[in-house]
Amino acid sequence: MTGRAPGTRLPLLVGALSRPVAWRDGKAIRAGVFLAHVRRVAALLPDAESAVNLCEDRYAFLVAFAALLVRGQTNLLPPSRAPHAVDEAMSGHPGSYAIGELDLTPAPAGYVRMPSLADDEVPEQSVPTIAADAIAAIGYTSGSTGRPKPNVKTWGSFVASNAGNADMLDRAIGGSFDVVATVPPQHMYGMEMSVLMPLLSAVSVHAGRPFFPADVATALGSMPEPRVLVTTPVHLRALVESGVALPTLAAFVSATAPMPVELAAAAEQRFGAPLYEVFGSTETCVFASRRTATDDDWTLYADVSLHPQPDGTLVQAPQLEEPIALADIVTLHDEGRRFRLRGRNTDLLEIAGKRASLGDLNRRLLAIDGVRDGVVFQLDEADASGVRRIAALVVAPGMTEQAVMSALRHAMDPVFLPRPLRIVDALPRNDTGKLPRQALLVALRGG
Repeated sequence: MTGRAPGTRLPLLVGALSRPVAWRDGKAIRAGVFLAHVRRVAALLPDAESAVNLCEDRYAFLVAFAALLVRGQTNLLPPSRAPHAVDEAMSGHPGSYAIGELDLTPAPAGYVRMPSLADDEVPEQSVPTIAADAIAAIGYTSGSTGRPKPNVKTWGSFVASNAGNADMLDRAIGGSFDVVATVPPQHMYGMEMSVLMPLLSAVSVHAGRPFFPADVATALGSMPEPRVLVTTPVHLRALVESGVALPTLAAFVSATAPMPVELAAAAEQRFGAPLYEVFGSTETCVFASRRTATDDDWTLYADVSLHPQPDGTLVQAPQLEEPIALADIVTLHDEGRRFRLRGRNTDLLEIAGKRASLGDLNRRLLAIDGVRDGVVFQLDEADASGVRRIAALVVAPGMTEQAVMSALRHAMDPVFLPRPLRIVDALPRNDTGKLPRQALLVALRGG
């Protein structure tokens, strides 16, 4: 499926050249025009092996992504667009440059500003092909468990991973659909659902990345039906609590953090659309899904198999050259086609002979009346007795740290009570709602 035979080439784009690839300002951008934009940008790129794709407009990102592929260059996707993250990615790839559609000051070394992408471009009449073994992108983990790590993705592996997502959504929705995404395209989940989908499926995408609930509603309203909203638990909670009315949806898709069942059910009831949670990682891409409001178990995509290990799970999937080990602990059901998540090896705690999981402690914290957001995590350094203590950051307007701690005493074993516990105005979430570990430590110190 990945076309791994030497010399195999795969199309950059599928479908008719007259089909919409994206929607910008309420207007459809057809595939032929998109390819003309790609050709024009590709001609402007310097000779190099790789570039950091900094485009914030999703359509500009899509054009730059494809232009780099056409030139045989790799898209570098740091975990954020912060200057230090961009510099770190570029330092690991000497001679690389950055490309974006904005006038950045200061700009990264060798910054290439995208030209304007006019709607009246003469459409291309042919589709470029890309070597299946070409390195299309290097994505970096979020840093939620430490330093971001690079993950190489070939064009063939992207084609294979998209097939799984497309099959799942086709069975859920049927046929073509239009996507609005609240997640950045640089994140692997955003890449899969809002960049690869428009290229490799009968899907078009909204050019923006709406953040506020009213902006999400406006973006959806500018697209034809059927519509799919690609989002995260953090963004979905804001939508549910906002009271905003959304145009008719065919489905929600969510990832990047565990979806509370109560939130999934509330979203389905409020907006009248099923919510599908997808399971994967930067290392593996998505390989399973479930309808969270009704299913405890996850269903594997076609040709994916899991092999539980004492300290995690080995994943075999069409997009992977070899099995990849994840820290997730699972139990298999239905002849191995479904699984239930039991926690993560890295989340398991043992203090004073007692065991718990960070996931369960987080659920207990968030269940406290008055707590709007929060996270429990383990510190790196051990105390004088050799124990790595538990800490917590809590968003709880109107509550004191003592009040939260008092409620926790009734909810968990005292040995796992977080010390320190700090009340904050907001958690230091990144663009996808994740919590980079370094940002947590800074917030805990009051930085």
